[in-house]
Amino acid sequence: MEPLTPHVHAQRTPDAPAVLMSGTSVTFAELDDRSARLAGALRARGLSRGGRIVLLMENHPVFLDAAWAAQRSGLRYTAVNSHLHPAEAQYILDDCGATALIASEAMAKVVAGLDLSRVPVRLCAVGNLPGFERLDEAVTGQPPLPEPEESEGREMLYSSGTTGRPKGVRKELPDGPFGDPTAAPAVIARGIGMQAEGVRPADVFLSPAPLYHAAPLVYSMSMHRLGATVVLVDRFDPRDCLELIERHRVTHAQFVPTMFVRMLRLPREERERYDLSSLKVVVHTGAPCPVAVKRQMLDWWGPIIHEYYSGTEDIGNSAITPQEWLTHPGSVGRPATECHIVDERSGEELPPGREGVVYFAGGRPFTYHNDPAKTESVTDHRGWRTLGDIGRLDEDGYLYLTDRRAHVIISGGVNIYPQEAENVLAGHRAVADVAVIGVPDPEMGEAVKAVVQPAEGAVGGPELAVELIAYCRAELASYKCPRSVDFTDDLPRDPNGKLYKRRLRERYWQGHDSRVI
Repeated sequence: MEPLTPHVHAQRTPDAPAVLMSGTSVTFAELDDRSARLAGALRARGLSRGGRIVLLMENHPVFLDAAWAAQRSGLRYTAVNSHLHPAEAQYILDDCGATALIASEAMAKVVAGLDLSRVPVRLCAVGNLPGFERLDEAVTGQPPLPEPEESEGREMLYSSGTTGRPKGVRKELPDGPFGDPTAAPAVIARGIGMQAEGVRPADVFLSPAPLYHAAPLVYSMSMHRLGATVVLVDRFDPRDCLELIERHRVTHAQFVPTMFVRMLRLPREERERYDLSSLKVVVHTGAPCPVAVKRQMLDWWGPIIHEYYSGTEDIGNSAITPQEWLTHPGSVGRPATECHIVDERSGEELPPGREGVVYFAGGRPFTYHNDPAKTESVTDHRGWRTLGDIGRLDEDGYLYLTDRRAHVIISGGVNIYPQEAENVLAGHRAVADVAVIGVPDPEMGEAVKAVVQPAEGAVGGPELAVELIAYCRAELASYKCPRSVDFTDDLPRDPNGKLYKRRLRERYWQGHDSRVI
């Protein structure tokens, strides 16, 4: 098998577009040259195989230059959510041990609040930042990293930890040269490329989500390995999305269910105005899709909508074709790796039809960076590992997810870890106790709600609710903060202080499909 890299396509079709965004086109030759020179610049500044780098920027073609530079340098690269507050970004920067930061002028407010004393390499990818070297100047005249020195890197993206702090999902660096077809990134790319009709170099992939998320980043880079064009947007808009599909003759795209909902809310006559006939394969992930929404999308776009279930940890996955889904509605497919449903209390494996914790056997090795206890907590005595989701297998081996992983809120396909907001709100003088949960939302699937027990002398009501939301937003990114606050005399806790969030959630989810998230 030949290497799977953008370099191969830069040699074969140098003028073919690799990235399209807002009128800007980057060819494969340009992507290959720019990323190779940036890789050389990073090596010249002391980053060698296994080094750590953070990417903090909005969606932009240079984001993929930087990601490919890290990938071909054998680095571990961490893409940071561009909506985080400085303290949140600082935690990730410190925890991952990065010695290099590539940021953009759009992140100036966040960057200004960071302590970069332990980050000697600072490059500004777009615009200017005080104390940062301009990326374009850094690569001017810089020789590319020599091919013999290239090796595969890996993304190290941040998920949740037991304390509410995010944890880096650390995967093994592949051995061998850059583009090794047996390395995990290449294997993942081939798996993506095999969906339905397969991915060909002339295909066009639309990625309407932020690249700091795992699926958009990995999918976009996999498409480059296969020679396809990647279309980026700065933010999702349903009309713009349909217009881009028509304009660029998009063949492949990836969405989260909330995006389906927003497109379906457009007037029918407006939806039917666009020519979407170029679409061959659409994939959705990030959250289970409500059955009614999936049916409407299949009626509109036809049997081209595929679904997969996985996690950043990559310990197991499942996928389902549109044809399979129509006979198993609500399923996320047959697991590609050995899957077991385990009783949460006894630890015994359950038969088909019974709900329990979803475990996988096999999968790729990983650890939670700097947290061996968290790593151990997701593995049982048989070596099976879990993402913490609740589900069941049917008699045909199809997996259905029936509940959330512990306490996590998924709003618009984005994981929100409520303990971060709980920790902030607990510090307010008017709060005696607080729980943050996800409640039904017709567009986002789930909305963040705080349920607060007021402190003695405090009065729960609209004024306090507004104050608490503002208090939280002063410390955390707004998407992590409650959109509404309810007040209660007490929260459902046992004598040991354990909060029964499931009981609390049930008050809000009665009459709603628990899979609508």
